Amino acid sequence: QVQLVESGGGLVRPGGSLRLSCAASGSLFSGYVVGWYRQAPGKQREFVATITNGGLATYADSAKGRFTISRDNAKKAVYLQMNSLKPEDTAVYYCTLGTVFPYWGQGTQVTVSS
Repeated sequence: QVQLVESGGGLVRPGGSLRLSCAASGSLFSGYVVGWYRQAPGKQREFVATITNGGLATYADSAKGRFTISRDNAKKAVYLQMNSLKPEDTAVYYCTLGTVFPYWGQGTQVTVSS
């Protein structure tokens, strides 16, 4: 069984930065695509970024140039560095593991507000 636990969310002013972390437990991690999705109030969950085991990263247009995804297979962790945050980045951010039937974490709230 895999569990994903996100951390690092919080309240930040526009233009600020946050680093989200996701720790995985269980035997699965290396070899799997991991990523981040988010869901804003009243909106559908949307893709933010993914990274393959080989380090190939893919980003949503809204994240390109501002967010950086990374992973540490030894620690079974995935990170999302978010810079130049905007109010529209406010959402619950979810960590995922796998692609066909992905595992999901419980989410961490990110609020960007002055």
